[in-house]
Amino acid sequence: MPIQPFLDQAGVLIIDGAMASELERRGHDLNDALWSARLLMDAPDAIRAVHADYFAAGADVAITASYQASYPGFARLGIGEAETTRLLRLAVELACRARDEFWAYEENRVDRLRPLVAASVGPYGAYLADGSEYRGDYGLSKEALMDWHRLRLAVLAAAGADLLACETIPCRIEAEALIALLAELPGTRAWLSFSCCDDAHVCHGEDFAACAALADTSEQIVAVGLNCTAPRHVEALLARAAGATRKPLLAYPNSGEGWDADARCWIPREEEGDFAAAGLRWRAAGARLIGGCCRTTPEDIKLLSHRLRRGSMGL
Repeated sequence: MPIQPFLDQAGVLIIDGAMASELERRGHDLNDALWSARLLMDAPDAIRAVHADYFAAGADVAITASYQASYPGFARLGIGEAETTRLLRLAVELACRARDEFWAYEENRVDRLRPLVAASVGPYGAYLADGSEYRGDYGLSKEALMDWHRLRLAVLAAAGADLLACETIPCRIEAEALIALLAELPGTRAWLSFSCCDDAHVCHGEDFAACAALADTSEQIVAVGLNCTAPRHVEALLARAAGATRKPLLAYPNSGEGWDADARCWIPREEEGDFAAAGLRWRAAGARLIGGCCRTTPEDIKLLSHRLRRGSMGL
């Protein structure tokens, strides 16, 4: 299992932070249905640079810029299947290149394991680009969702990443579809991460604990938990999941701001406080894979890594 050496060494694996909002913070215009995936075409080196900064900040795993990338999504721009396949592979290649460049320096290996690359598999709702990943109201069957995800999942699984990050999943039926597809790809490992709307439910309204329990139906799922969820809900959600699954738990919430899909902008909310300090509470609540999602930065991950690694050594 790719994550086990990290858990054995430090008891925790540090996930990176946001990609799209970090690219925006660096001056890139992502006001597009493809979001960060557009920069696979327009500015791939900017993506590689963000990955590099997260590794330098202490991340043990980089999540690729393929969250919004899909065959139907690129087809809307007139991009064919062959080019879409190349771009999906490029997303993995950029993260692997940044990892290998980081690892080439001996000083970066001190008290570190060689970082991982997780190929992002975003939900069907990300393709719709209307905020559906925070609602899950697709109206599609499990079989239809399998058909939509199948080719992309297979390409990403074969592109050289260490595992897949099936993330921001808002509904039980999409998780069931992804687990079924993994069975078509023997040897592929993945984590499963849900978007949640409160202390107990995924965004579509199903019980989070029941959704987390799905992970135990597949040996290919290496961890389960939540992402792109407000930090204030994380501890309660982890407590619910802890009694529902034997798999390691993960948490990489957003900064606490809300996404307005119509205006395509972030909405400030009540200050969530110290993100790194919250990470210590998530660790105490049972999370073993911890990082950040939208609006978190390399600096957040640096502080998170420092505090969690000190905590693992009893400092």
